[in-house]
Amino acid sequence: MKKKRFRFQWGAFLLLIFYGGLFFLLFSRMITLQATGEAEGQALAAKAAAKYSKESAITASRGKIYDRNGQTIAEDTLSYRLIAVVNESATVNKEKPRHVVDAEKTAKVLAKYIDSKMMDEEAIYKQLTKLKPDGEKPYQVEFGSAGRGINHEVMSKIKAEGLPGILFVSDLKRYYPNGVFASHLIGFAIKEDKEDGSVTTKGKMGLEYTYDKELTGENGKMKYQTDAFSYLLPNSEKMVTPAKNGDDIFLTIDKTIQSFLEEAMTKVAQEYNPESMTAIIADPKTGKILAMSQRPTFNPDTREGKNMKWLNEVIEETIEPGSTMKTFTLASAIDTGTWDPNKHYQSGSYTILDRTIRDHNRYGWGKISYLEGFQRSSNTAMAHLLKVIGDDNFLEYLDRFGFGKKTGIDLPNEATGTILSQYPIQRVTTTYGQGSTVTPIQLIQAMTAIANDGTMMQPYVIDRIVDSSTGKTIQNHEPVEKGQPVSADTAKQVREILASTLTSEFGVAKDFVLDEYQVAGKTGTAQIPKANGEYSWGANQFLYSFLGMAPVDDPQLIMYVSVTKPKLKNELGSVPVSKIFNPVMQNSLKHLNINPEDVQHVNHVNIQDYTGKNAQAVQVELANDGLQPVIVGAGGEIIEQYPKGKQKLVKGSTVFLKTAGDTTLPNFTDWSLRHVLVFKSMSGLQIEVVGEGFAVGQSVSAGTVISDHAPIVVKLKTPAESFVKDVEASSEGELEQTEDE
Repeated sequence: MKKKRFRFQWGAFLLLIFYGGLFFLLFSRMITLQATGEAEGQALAAKAAAKYSKESAITASRGKIYDRNGQTIAEDTLSYRLIAVVNESATVNKEKPRHVVDAEKTAKVLAKYIDSKMMDEEAIYKQLTKLKPDGEKPYQVEFGSAGRGINHEVMSKIKAEGLPGILFVSDLKRYYPNGVFASHLIGFAIKEDKEDGSVTTKGKMGLEYTYDKELTGENGKMKYQTDAFSYLLPNSEKMVTPAKNGDDIFLTIDKTIQSFLEEAMTKVAQEYNPESMTAIIADPKTGKILAMSQRPTFNPDTREGKNMKWLNEVIEETIEPGSTMKTFTLASAIDTGTWDPNKHYQSGSYTILDRTIRDHNRYGWGKISYLEGFQRSSNTAMAHLLKVIGDDNFLEYLDRFGFGKKTGIDLPNEATGTILSQYPIQRVTTTYGQGSTVTPIQLIQAMTAIANDGTMMQPYVIDRIVDSSTGKTIQNHEPVEKGQPVSADTAKQVREILASTLTSEFGVAKDFVLDEYQVAGKTGTAQIPKANGEYSWGANQFLYSFLGMAPVDDPQLIMYVSVTKPKLKNELGSVPVSKIFNPVMQNSLKHLNINPEDVQHVNHVNIQDYTGKNAQAVQVELANDGLQPVIVGAGGEIIEQYPKGKQKLVKGSTVFLKTAGDTTLPNFTDWSLRHVLVFKSMSGLQIEVVGEGFAVGQSVSAGTVISDHAPIVVKLKTPAESFVKDVEASSEGELEQTEDE
């Protein structure tokens, strides 16, 4: 008994020593850990932080793109990302599966909502059934770009299908609320997967690409601590680095004007099915681009487009402009003092060395004045003008107008075009816009000089860049003058002559007359070179265009429109061009609150005292107002006029402008005796009048320069004697004018 008790006591003693030793070791370990914070040389606090500290990203928003009035053109918007849980481990209750049970059915249903061009049913099925490299099923799969950017409507429809394992995560998507809207200018941005597994929005074209750095924000992050079950620990500190959103960009584009342009171009594209079209609208006072578009085009949300070039043709593509180039040939002639609108030349054809150029009707209109030649868009008129301007002078003016070099617009990949000047024939054809190449934006820049009294403005599309967080302007773009290619007086004369192409008897731009504003501009019909160097020919094979401005007296807008190879319907090529220019120009001027001119059809016109002014400029101005100006003398400064001073005249009345120098004889047909006598008095010529009534013939042909005092016989007849009804009708009008005078 004593032995048993002894053994028990001894066993208890040994247990006490054993557990006491363990307690001592644990206690010592606790003291050591508290004192040093390390175990096996490793910091425990750091290990705990690494295990239980979490970090989540705070997504930055991409900067917005606005029009000049703050209307949204591009922005980030809420969208959804599609995820499929494919591993059975996600399901706890088999009656309520949380993974994809039937991959074939799921693929078939999802294919109804996912763009088949991005991922079809077969590809969806493969994604749902793919395995990891180790042969195991992944926990979940995604669908790349096909499964991103899903809007709320589509997300709701997919959810309603009740597919097990299909989940959605909220995301940001680049959104273009206006659809087809300056698409080649704005471009687009899309989500991209980065190497680290994250996703970023990247600009791929247009302004989205060019200003990707400014538009891209910096993601923030938030660090916090959790327990072993990933629950946020109470009283744990959160370290937050806020996201910095991208900068906002304000354009010079006017959303309303751009919408006018898109609508008109879409209608013409549907009606005429042209190969391509371009159009630009600018403020000539500043160079701001208010609208820009082209066809074919695309929707930046879907990036869908047919037969389309992924470049901005207004900036990046060159063209042979055709007769719109005559605007700058005319300006060169006026500015060098070599323009004489009343001087005559032989139209039809012009030969230089072994090459012959022709007018568009091939035969011409006989011997006509340069003014009439310009109004008829005569190629040979430009060729004759080049002789008096001088080749070197002409090329210098083209350089002044900015042709053959970049405008410097704030857009990438700008083309320069090429001014051909090596051979005489190249210089001749350049005067009427064939051979040499330009860009549409160069035409717009050059036209600002004509509209802006000689001062040329650099075109631009970025108004300012703003910090989206603070509203502070980071970059502010101001108008830039690019020199003065021509004088203010030259620019005004060019505007008046351009206006006469719409209003004169011989004008070829009558399709561009507006109801409420007076337009000045030049049409163009350009042959298009083929790959073999030859030119296409035929009504449906040309590039038709118009470069115009309004209102004439103080242009507020300039606009270029081109339509390439339209399917015409027994009509002029200017018709589809006018169906874009006319409604867009008129509606845009109204939108800008430019007061319409008084366009009521009045019978009277007010004239001013024109002495001291340039006769050729006044001649065009009076003709545009419906009067019949006659220059007496060689042209230049007006030294006398009839009727004198400020007066109100009946439309169709004749106004005589006397200048120094030899006089070119006019066509006296239908002139009243009074007008013949006025001309005789002002010119000092020996004119003998035979008969009474109205002129029906003359002994010296019209257009003859009279430098001697040889007598000139003008024969008159009364209406009764002539027996010509149209003479009688015109005589009544002339009598009314005479009585009013």
